[in-house]
Amino acid sequence: MSIDAGELAENMLGAMQGVLSEKWPEIKEYGESEAKKLAQSVVMIETLKAANKIDEEEAVLHFSIQKNASRTVLLAIEGLGVLAVEQALNAALDIIKDAVNTALGFTLI
Repeated sequence: MSIDAGELAENMLGAMQGVLSEKWPEIKEYGESEAKKLAQSVVMIETLKAANKIDEEEAVLHFSIQKNASRTVLLAIEGLGVLAVEQALNAALDIIKDAVNTALGFTLI
């Protein structure tokens, strides 16, 4: 099963917007960018895993690094607290985790 980065990003973006609705006009571009990066990371992991270039542990580490980078970007936005950022990222990842984990055949998220 091939993962669609555009669909993942769109789903994550909707979840983030729901959590960060009060600040959304100010952070929309950041949310879009980070959702795309996370989705592209998942697609890259799928490609590398299928080619046996990474194992599950490396895949989880790579995704963790990208997730932390996204967290850092969102935390740099004035007025967004740690709790709001964590809730937004968790909502974004919760919405895609079943599809991603099923497509990969292991638990990434």
